[in-house]
Parts: sequence; C-alpha cells; structure tokens
Amino acid sequence: MDFTKYYFLGIGGMGMSALARYFNSKGFQTAGYDRVQSKVTADLQAEGIQINFDPNVDQIPISFRYPENTLVVVTPAIPDDLPQLVYFRENGFTIKKRAELLGDITRKASTICIAGTHGKTTTSTLTAHLLYQSHISCNAFLGGIANNYNSNLLLSKDSNLFVIEADEYDRSFHQLSPYMAAITSADPDHLDIYQTPEAYRESFEHFTSLISPGGVLLMKKGVNIQPRLQKGVKQYTYSMNDGGDFYAENIHLVNHEFHFDFVTPSERISDIRLKIPIRINIENSVAAIALAWLNGVTKEEIRTAIASYSGIYRRFNLVFRSEQTIFMDDYAHHPKELKASILSIKELFPEKKITGIFQPHLYSRTRDFASDFAEALSLLDELILLDIYPAREEPIEGISSEMIFRNVKLDNKTLCSRENLLSLLKDKHPEVLVTFGAGDIDKLVPLIKKQLMEQTNGNA
Repeated sequence: MDFTKYYFLGIGGMGMSALARYFNSKGFQTAGYDRVQSKVTADLQAEGIQINFDPNVDQIPISFRYPENTLVVVTPAIPDDLPQLVYFRENGFTIKKRAELLGDITRKASTICIAGTHGKTTTSTLTAHLLYQSHISCNAFLGGIANNYNSNLLLSKDSNLFVIEADEYDRSFHQLSPYMAAITSADPDHLDIYQTPEAYRESFEHFTSLISPGGVLLMKKGVNIQPRLQKGVKQYTYSMNDGGDFYAENIHLVNHEFHFDFVTPSERISDIRLKIPIRINIENSVAAIALAWLNGVTKEEIRTAIASYSGIYRRFNLVFRSEQTIFMDDYAHHPKELKASILSIKELFPEKKITGIFQPHLYSRTRDFASDFAEALSLLDELILLDIYPAREEPIEGISSEMIFRNVKLDNKTLCSRENLLSLLKDKHPEVLVTFGAGDIDKLVPLIKKQLMEQTNGNA
C-alpha cells in the first residue's frame, strides 16, 4: 500500500522526529502527537509539521483520518490505551512501530548501523559527519541533535548510503538490515525488557546475524558477545589505545583539544585533532573513523571533518562559563556512561571541585543498577540527587533515589526534589557544575544558567 500521509504518535522523541523530518522532506503530509512540548517539537512545527499535545481523537487533523492513505507510526513509549492510538487501531489504519519503518528504509539502501549500550549516538553522529563532509556523502538518522547541523537528520541528493543509530530497546534493532555494523558496548541495560544480562547480550548476537553477506562488523575490543556472522562478513576490532585493527596512539591534550594518531591495519593517519575534549570520545572517534576509512573517506577528509566536529546537544555541552563557575550538561544515564563522564570532566578540570546534579531515569534502571550508580557518583566532590524520572514506567514499590543515595560514598551529598533545586543552588557557589540524566532535567538547564549568570554577573 502506498501512503501519502504519515502520522507519528510520540513525534517529539529523537528517533521519531528524525523519521518525521525525513518524510516531510520527501513531500509527504506529516503530523503527529506528543505528550510534551519541547525544543524538538517547536523545531518540527517551524518546519511545517502539524503537532498536537492533547491525546483526544478530535485533535487528529481531519486529513489524517483516512486509513487508505495514512500510515500511523508509534513509539514504544506510547501507552496502549492512548485515545488516538485506540482510534487508529479500531478504524483499520496500518500501524507500524518506529523500528519497522526504519527497517523498511534500510532495506532499500546501503546502511551502516551503530549499536551499543552507550557510545552509539556520538559514534553514529561522528560517522555521519565524516561521510557527509567527504566525497562519499550519506544520509543519517541520528539519536541526538548534531550541533554542526542543528538536526538529527542528514539528507544527501547523491548518496544511497545511510547511517543509522541502532536502538536495542524493545529489540528495535532486529528490524534493520545493515551492510556494515558497529557495536560500541553491550553492558546490560533495559532489563525491564530483557530480564537477564544473558538475554540482553543475545539480542546483540542476533543483531550481528543481520549483517548482509560480504558486509562488515566492527566491534569494540573486549565486548562480551559471540557474533553470528553470515558468509563473507569481515570482522574488525577497535579500541581507544588498547590495540585491535583500529586504535589511537600518541594521545595528548593540548589546550582542551585531543591530538592523536589513528592506526589502521595498513596505514597511519597522523595528527587527528578532536575539539570535543572528553576522553571517551577518542574511542568513539576511532570507531567512526574506522567506518569512514572502510568506506573510502580519504586521510585529508578525515582530518578536516574531525577537526570541524562540534558535538551533540546534551553531550558534554558547555552551557555557561564565568571566572567563578563552569556549567555543563550531559545526557549520561547509565552507570558506565556516568563514570566515563565524571572521569573525563575531572581530567579537564583537575584542580576544581566537581558538583554533579543527577536525575535517575526509570524505576527499573534504578532498581537494577543502584549500587553501580552509587559507585560512579562517588567520584564526584559533591552530589545533588533528584527524584527518579519515570518516563514510560509506573512507580515500583520500594524503588526510589534513596537506594542510590545511601550507597554514595561522599560526605557532601544531598537528596533534593526537582522543585527545590534552584533554591538549593542559591546557597552554593560551584566551581564546576554538571547536570546529568536522560529525563526532563534539561528543562532546568536554562533556569540554572540564568541563576548562575545573576549570581556571578558573568557572560554565557
């Protein structure tokens, strides 16, 4: 069936908004619903996409109420009893999960899919940037807003190559058809879906079986899975500086910029300059450069594109800086991400006191990793711990931020409600302040910035 209209339930999500942008750019009528107004939804509306924020059926535009020409796309975050979803289901509309639609696109293209518990957004964005700025070019569906393009979608008139962030939640990445795939990590997560670490890792093993014959698997050295590769698939490994087929050497930090040499199986590319001075991004860069190199991007194109890369919204964003205070915002919401983030920030500012504000994301993740969160947060000098952001989940009895808090090995720690955070910060004068989390903590960032500016009379 050929559709002329696309209606997205949960259109403000990062993956959904990229798809909405894609179909809107192709000239299809595009609209959708989301529970929350955000910068993403405002940007989509500015691009001509109709969005409503009320789940009632009468909010669906009249032109999207015809099942013969409207495809409904749904994200796992949408509850089954949402009135608009019930209406579409009961009236014979074709309904697809976001991952199914993305899979349909990948089957018609040459696709590079980047998967992993963490690192996949940065690695996929870097890979897309390297290819897009080269003679190869590419299209991309990204899991974050790339600062270079102020978008999570890249489109090319001349290329049938796509870069896709492969999401493991709800086994979504099993819908994809990669010709190249990278796996950055497979540390257990989403145990509300997978139940056991073994089942989580098995889903990555199944993902590797989807790589086309003659394709490529690039995997971080030491990732604990056993690939199931089709005939002719080549396998490569990478690391930051621990060997493998691709790795970095001569890493050094110069004026908040990492310099390193990139080593391939057959040559060395010297003097790579990464302006995002977070050590974990060297590892992500190695993976991205390896994928670009395997696709024919030249040495000089690699050097130029890496040097021009300016990061992703909410990934180590410098929000505010004055003589007294540095304020950063980061999306880290898994214990290993938190640990890597905090250690990187401490490396950048070794003489300064680091104060972290962390909002746990999901009751189930807090339950499963409370002690690991506490261990990571204990690396801070001071912790302000907020209540759990539930997202799609209902509360779980006995699960709260207190589970993390009581195991944090810091004297200087505070449990605080989201509503009381600004008043708590008024009495503090942080040297380096960092907000962490994947919930709605980003809505507090401009308010914190405003308050810091008023306190310090600094400049953004």
